[in-house]
Amino acid sequence: MKKFALLVVLALELAVCGCANNAPNTTVSTTTTGNWGAQLTGGTGEAALLNFTTGFTLTTNSGVNEPLGDITFSFINGGKCFGTAVADNREAGNATLTVSSTNTVSGSLNFTVSSATNSNVLTLTAPDGGLTGTTNGSPGTVGTLSNGIAVGSWKLTGGQGDASCVGGGTFLMCQSTTQPCVPPAQ
Repeated sequence: MKKFALLVVLALELAVCGCANNAPNTTVSTTTTGNWGAQLTGGTGEAALLNFTTGFTLTTNSGVNEPLGDITFSFINGGKCFGTAVADNREAGNATLTVSSTNTVSGSLNFTVSSATNSNVLTLTAPDGGLTGTTNGSPGTVGTLSNGIAVGSWKLTGGQGDASCVGGGTFLMCQSTTQPCVPPAQ
């Protein structure tokens, strides 16, 4: 009888543990594509001229930091700090997007541009809450980020090509929209 009772308890334990694996997925995954335009303010000399457009893909579960993929990039004016050809610069980044119950998106973004011809590095950092937007996702589905805006700080290091290729300031980066790019209210 004791063996039978032990087997029943073991079977119940396995059944309860198995049910936990069938919990509903409450995570919202968000994807983004398209072009973003970045406007940098601050800095002096050549460092003050660095505005650009970029495109990238990103798919992330709510709250998970993921690398940016398929990055395209073009300086509007790279000046003396960066080359103008595609192969002159290397871009990388990552982002975390968290989706609320009302489908608003908040997160962080890190983006770097490294010169392949000299040691200059441009780093953009939007801290947690510095990237905002909306998504059409729901729990267990993949939504698409729209009206994306990132605000934060930028830093240019290296000083190669021109002594003024160092500096820093703030940036505003907006996902392509038909609306003007306005930073979110603080």
